[in-house]
Amino acid sequence: MSQTRPRPRRRPRSRPRVRARALCAVAVLALGVPVAVSGPAAAAVPTYAVYLQNSVTGLNAAASGGTVAAHNPKGNEDHQQWTPVAVTGGHQLRSTDQSGICLGRGGTSAVTATCGADGTTWTVTEAANSTYTIGVPGTSQYLTGASSDAALVQVGSNGSYARWHLTPVSYATSPMPSADTRTLDQVSFLTSHNAYANGADGNFASFPVSLFPNQARGVGRQLTDGVRGFMLDAYAVSGQAMLCHNSCDGVSNPVPLATDLQRMVTFLKANPGQFVTVFLEDYTSSEVLKSSLASVSGLSDVLYRPDQEGVATSGWPRMADLAARGKQLLIFSDRTRASDTSAGYVTRDTFGVMYQREWTVENYWSMGGGLGGSDWSCYSRWGTARPLTTGSAAFHPLFVMNHFRDYTMSGTAETDNAKLGNRAQNFCTPAARKKPNYLAVDRYELGSPSPLTTVGNLNTYVLTAGQ
Repeated sequence: MSQTRPRPRRRPRSRPRVRARALCAVAVLALGVPVAVSGPAAAAVPTYAVYLQNSVTGLNAAASGGTVAAHNPKGNEDHQQWTPVAVTGGHQLRSTDQSGICLGRGGTSAVTATCGADGTTWTVTEAANSTYTIGVPGTSQYLTGASSDAALVQVGSNGSYARWHLTPVSYATSPMPSADTRTLDQVSFLTSHNAYANGADGNFASFPVSLFPNQARGVGRQLTDGVRGFMLDAYAVSGQAMLCHNSCDGVSNPVPLATDLQRMVTFLKANPGQFVTVFLEDYTSSEVLKSSLASVSGLSDVLYRPDQEGVATSGWPRMADLAARGKQLLIFSDRTRASDTSAGYVTRDTFGVMYQREWTVENYWSMGGGLGGSDWSCYSRWGTARPLTTGSAAFHPLFVMNHFRDYTMSGTAETDNAKLGNRAQNFCTPAARKKPNYLAVDRYELGSPSPLTTVGNLNTYVLTAGQ
């Protein structure tokens, strides 16, 4: 009882102080000075630099010569970063690299304007699925994304295109979960682009493409070196899936797909707990592919079938569980279910090959030609129909990050590979809102730090949930 008696005597003294603080805040806001506003609504709006990333297209709002356009995510190279700042009546969205410039509006168009000018205040309101609406105060008008790269961002009515991710420019991280609890979608794997095009296992292309092998070591050596993802191009030749680049025409002694798959199965059986993923650029019929897989001894023992385990609704399994069951090999095809159905083929998932676009997201494959500057923008290989941000609270598609050129030159690959970690963390992670699971490179043995070292660094952390 003695602890409760003083409370009535303290209340009269505390109320004036609360009112004084509130009146002071109102006065400061009236002057247009940014303040940190307390309360649940304000706390939901980030106070750090973000990308305004449309939830439908995955494209970012970028300042572009006085206008605001929808651009492919491009890190810090394209005026795409904004910092929400609380002001009277809502928030300003301040350009992080153009001093005094804010996101504004001019009629039905999004523009850039001097911060504090008419039209630079917005209501930023948390919506569903980690999205926000960015509205015109006192109206039913909202910032609305464009459906294609370089199109102008507009001010319009509410709807799916009026939902935005405020994606952190720099994600907070936490340590990688322990080996017995980490899940498949938390792990990163070194992946060799055109793993078969190595000049060591057999021929892979006709002249002059044969002069530019993507790798310098055979698939067996790649496995030993730590490569765990393999991109393979499969063509039908005399009823068998063969590995060739562009075409098998004029290619003598190409490697059968079954030969490389057998190498992988043999390696996995000798190395319990290891996990390998194959990505097929698939030009075969499902019958030819099924026949080739059937010739691989022990394949069914190690083949992992996420379609049979409810992954699409419950999420990816723990790596330790896969190891305990000996499920060590995941195979994807870039064909689509619709294309197989329209061609009258049996669907590939009936014999254990997953349709990649149902389970992964993947950035556009080329950074440019073999020489000269590179394009580090990170956007979907499959366009706005399946942006890199695709996913839900229950299911995170695996993220395949391509990091290579149109054709392979050793000096260029060495330089590019040394920058793999920078692009993965500062360009592609925010573009996808997830850490890359597969980092695909040419000449994986080149670069300092090496791609294997970069993958090891990615495997020390996960992104902090809820940021």
